[in-house]
Formats: sequence, C-alpha cells, structure tokens
Amino acid sequence: MARDMKRNRNSSAYFFLLFSLILLFAFSTMSVEARKSHGQKMHRGQHKKHKNHKGNVSTPPRRSRIPAHAPASPPITESTIFDVLSFGAKGDGICDDSKAVAAAWEAACKVPGATMEFPSEFKFLIKPITLQGPCQPHLTLQIDGLVLAPSKVWSGPKSSLFQWINFKWLQNFTIQGSGIVDGQGSNWWTPSSPFDSMKRPKTFPDMKPTALRFYSSYNVTVRDIKIINSPNCHLKFDNSRGVRVNNITISAPETSLNTDGIHLQNSQDVEIHHSNIGCGDDCVSIQTGCSNVFVHHINCGPGHGISLGGLGKGGTVACVSNIIVDSIFMNNTLYGARIKTWQGGLGAVKNVSFSNIKVSDVKVPIMIDQYYCDKHICKNKTGAVAISGVKFDQITGTYSAQPLHLACSSSVPCSNVDLSAINLQPSLEFRGLRDALCWNSYGKSQAPLVPTSIDYCLLKGGSVLQKISRSHGKSC
Repeated sequence: MARDMKRNRNSSAYFFLLFSLILLFAFSTMSVEARKSHGQKMHRGQHKKHKNHKGNVSTPPRRSRIPAHAPASPPITESTIFDVLSFGAKGDGICDDSKAVAAAWEAACKVPGATMEFPSEFKFLIKPITLQGPCQPHLTLQIDGLVLAPSKVWSGPKSSLFQWINFKWLQNFTIQGSGIVDGQGSNWWTPSSPFDSMKRPKTFPDMKPTALRFYSSYNVTVRDIKIINSPNCHLKFDNSRGVRVNNITISAPETSLNTDGIHLQNSQDVEIHHSNIGCGDDCVSIQTGCSNVFVHHINCGPGHGISLGGLGKGGTVACVSNIIVDSIFMNNTLYGARIKTWQGGLGAVKNVSFSNIKVSDVKVPIMIDQYYCDKHICKNKTGAVAISGVKFDQITGTYSAQPLHLACSSSVPCSNVDLSAINLQPSLEFRGLRDALCWNSYGKSQAPLVPTSIDYCLLKGGSVLQKISRSHGKSC
C-alpha cells in the first residue's frame, strides 16, 4: 500500500514538470511573434510617416548611425579632361576665346596627368596669351580643332609682339592632336621686306610675333599637329632642354618673309624628325647656345633650307656644337645645308654633320658663309666665329645656281671641313654654270665628288688654324 502511494506521488511530480515546460515554451513563442508583429507595424508606420501630400513615398531620413559592417563609399575621382568649351569658349572663330582658354589652363595646370582640349569641328579665336607653369606633371594640350590668331596686325606692349601663344616654365608637357594652329600672318607679311620699309604704315610694328614659343621649358614634346601662316617663326624654343618634335606639318607661302619653320635658341638635347616643313625662310634655324641637336627625316621646301645662324651679329659671342642633320629631302629651296655667320662675331661652331641629303632644284646645296649680310652693304670686319669640324657627306641631287659655296674668313678660316660622296648635277632649267667656290677653307675631300671642281676646293693643312679656332672658341 505504501509502495503504491509513493509511485503515485512520483507520477504527479513528473506530469507537473512536463506541463510547466510546455507552458514556458508556448509563452516564449508568443513573445517572439509579438515582437516581430510590433516591429513590422513600426516599420510600416515609418513609411506612412513619409508619404507626401500627393501620396507618393519620399526617401526616408538618413539614419544617425551607420552599421559597422556597411561598405565604405567609393572615393570621389577628379576629371582630368578640361574642354575649353566647358569654360565658356564659343568656338565660332569670331568671339574671343582667350579668357576661356586661360581659365581652362589654370584648372588643368593643377591636376596631374590632365588634358586641356580644343575639340574638333570648332574654331577658337585667341589673342596673344601666355600659358605658364610650373604645372603638375604630364600636362597635355590636345588640339583637334582650329586655333586662330587675330587676322589683323595687333599693336601694344612690345612683349605682346614676341609671340602669339607663349608657353613658359613647363616640364613634362605635350602638345598633340589632329588640329591646326593658324597664325593668319598674311597682313604681317605684305609690308615686311627690309628693302620696302617706306611702304609700311607708320603704326606698323617693327617686330612680328612667333606663333608658338616655348621659354625655359624642359622635356617638351610637340607632335602630329599642323602649324600654318605664322607672322614670323612658327615654332620656337628658347632656353629649353629635352625637346622632341615629331610628325608635324609647317607651311606658309614663299611670300611669308622671315618666317622660319622651327627656330632654336639656347636649347640643348633637341630632336626634330619625320616632319614636313615649307615656309618663307629656314625650315630649321639653329642659333647660338644650341648643342646636341638631331634633325632627321625632314621634307623641307620651299624655304631657305636648314641653317646654323646667322651667328655673331653685332660682335656677339655665338656657340653651337654637336649638330647632326641626316636623311633630309629638300625641294625648291634657296639653300640646302648652310652655316652663316656675321663678320666681327666671336665664339665657335664645331662638330657639325650634314649627311644623306637629297636636293631637287636647290639654288646652292652646300654653303658656309662667314660674310653673311642681310642688307645691301655691310662693313668689313676682321673678327669671325670660328668654324671647325664640319662634315658634308652623301649629298646628291640637282642645283640651280652653284653646287657648293664655302666663303670663310681671312682672319679665322674654316678648318677640318670634310667633303665626301657628293654628286650634284645642274637642273634642266639651269642657264649658267658656276663652279664650286672655296675661300680660306681647309680640310679633306673623298671621292666620288661631282662636279669635279669640288675635288680641288679645299686647302690642305691647317694645324695653325686649329689653334686660331681654339682661341676664338674659349668664350664658349
């Protein structure tokens, strides 16, 4: 009996415990569902709060705290393209776009790897302007449209007549594109002859501007563009180093007096190649202070050929060295490979090579002129820029006046001049034969040499002359 009563008490305790667990589980489930339901109601209530008066749902307000696991916002990247149209340029060729160009330049100059762009199918009229650095590295000026200078002759401060577009204090800078830079120089050329000065208007400036000028710049590249009709030089480099000019076209009519194609002054480490240049003056003009210049694969004409000088004007010191001119075709030019110096100058020209040059109807293919004069009469002076170490090699084609003209100073003759593999024939239209001229020129020649008068042109010896050349070159 006692055993049965004990068994009944154990069973009652067991069922009570089981019943308690069931109640606990049911209560927990109801609590979870209640919280979910409350959360859903709150969520729907929040969306209802942000319906506007038209019943449209607006964006809910930003939460005050961002969960730690939320992804970071992507960095904001600055554009590197600066289109001048975006800065107010009209691009119609009539309105002055100078201010827009200056603003675009100022913005692009501050961004590494930036490109300032003149887009295609637009014409941009720009007055004289200076675009200067220093800028962030690898700035590019992309010219795909037409950039125009004012068509009328402008006056004003003398500095505005030095150049139309002046690039100053730049490093690692490139100009490129498929566009055209037009200097519109025809009004500048008409009265520009030095022998017709009486025809000039009284207000006409004595100086004519260069189209594109680089001053005190380093590691500069100009490629692919076309530069035409500059009032004076088309492309000029002053006090610059590390210059590369590639695949450009320069053109102006023969009536464009004193308009050089590319003009170098006080510049070093220069390469000009694979370009077409035709203008009223020198295709390439190399002036004092230039060294380590390599000019090759150029089509030159019309014009005055490729020239060193004039050097030493007004008794100044001129220093030019290490010049290589190779693989050139010259058509219908006044001169071919030329060195010209003024009487009375000082300094030295040394280590110059002209090679692999083909000429067609060139007036005088080979020239050294130490009596250069751009007037009717120049005073005779005894001083001269010393010229030594000049090589003319593999120069072939046709001439229309004289095959070779070496007129060197009596007081400072030319020394170490080499002539080799020269074959020059008179043009079909040639009316009078003039033999090669050599005056006070010392060096050596090597066959074949045509015409034969070249073979007897150079004087032998010259050890004393080398001392004279060295003494004159000390100022360099």
